[in-house]
Amino acid sequence: MRKWNAVLSMCIIVLFLVHAIAGGFQLMGLIPGGSALLGILAWVMLVLILKHAIIGIKLTADSLTASRKSGASYFKDNKLFWARRISGFAIFVFILFHVLLFLGKNDGVYRLNYFGVLQLAAQFLLVLSVAAHVITNINPLLISFGLKRLKEYAVDILIVISGILLFIGVSFVIYYIRWNVL
Repeated sequence: MRKWNAVLSMCIIVLFLVHAIAGGFQLMGLIPGGSALLGILAWVMLVLILKHAIIGIKLTADSLTASRKSGASYFKDNKLFWARRISGFAIFVFILFHVLLFLGKNDGVYRLNYFGVLQLAAQFLLVLSVAAHVITNINPLLISFGLKRLKEYAVDILIVISGILLFIGVSFVIYYIRWNVL
């Protein structure tokens, strides 16, 4: 089950990067929005995220059952474990806000929803929770794929993902300015 979760995670990361880059350019107004292909990719990513969440919930339940049986939870020693679970739950909550915000179809016609300060804050929290989740999980993900020189790959991957997350944050700010100033 862990190997399937690793494969799901890698697919989610790839789809997320495509979605984030294309969506960023759309938010900035550099490419037109409403692409059917990007919409399909987003829904596929959402299904994969749900499967990933279900596996994560199952693995968490197994861990809690094992700790209860042993009589020692070692909560303080497992802070990274809980950071991964909490950031994953935060992503799930903020994805719901993201989908509701950008799912703007009405009678088959695409309509943008209002994008104010609260919406901007929710999108930043999504970006931050994705960053926290990726940072805390990149090493186990690379290990599950058998990469030996872990630190070398992890730093390169984190630099690329950090740059893309910065791009997404800037895109949301530009979109906010386009909605409220221009």
